[in-house]
Amino acid sequence: MGGGGMTGIVIPTFNEADNLPTLLEGLSVIDATILIIDDGSTDGTQDVAEELGATVIQRGKKLGLASAYVKGMGVALEMGLDPIVQMDADLSHQPSDVPRLLTMAQNVDLVLGSRWVDGGGIENWETSRELLSKFGSGYARTLLSLPYRDLTGGFKAWRAATLQEIDLPSIRSEGYAFQVETTHRAHRLRASIQEVPIVFADRLAGQSKMSWGIAIEAAWVVPMLRWRSR
Repeated sequence: MGGGGMTGIVIPTFNEADNLPTLLEGLSVIDATILIIDDGSTDGTQDVAEELGATVIQRGKKLGLASAYVKGMGVALEMGLDPIVQMDADLSHQPSDVPRLLTMAQNVDLVLGSRWVDGGGIENWETSRELLSKFGSGYARTLLSLPYRDLTGGFKAWRAATLQEIDLPSIRSEGYAFQVETTHRAHRLRASIQEVPIVFADRLAGQSKMSWGIAIEAAWVVPMLRWRSR
């Protein structure tokens, strides 16, 4: 799509063997190279992914979501993939939404799958999590003077040139701060960025990645980004 390149889809995993068949089946309608970045799963995630035709990059131990994205996106860039989609393996990001992100990516540099624009939403969330997520996006939006509604989501489609330009290896933030920082960098480079509504379905199996530690990290990283960009 767009530019005639092959689409890449980067998916970090840790013990997602139960979710991968549904996820990869859903993505099979898209002509894409799927890169699974696995952090030493012990439930057979790697075998399941390879059986289903994905390329697995095995890191051997839990090193964190942000560094998994940096690793996978770096490999996707080396492979010449374009556009490059980032998404979670836990089915909170729905495979059926990917084609809409890719269609939009034909015309812009970065597409944000957004829960907080008209038509977007969430399922299976406690009110406290919804408030925390909305507050996190609002906080970053205000402090960094960004026009986007959903800054903490990890469901995005990037043009390779933009991803190259934001200098991924120099990013040190984890969790939601990583999502804010990558979008902030793209915005500062005057990339064209568009939000597409998605419905985020909270994971039904396994452990949520959300924690107060991640939220607190975002709270101090965001002012630092503002200070650095001065």
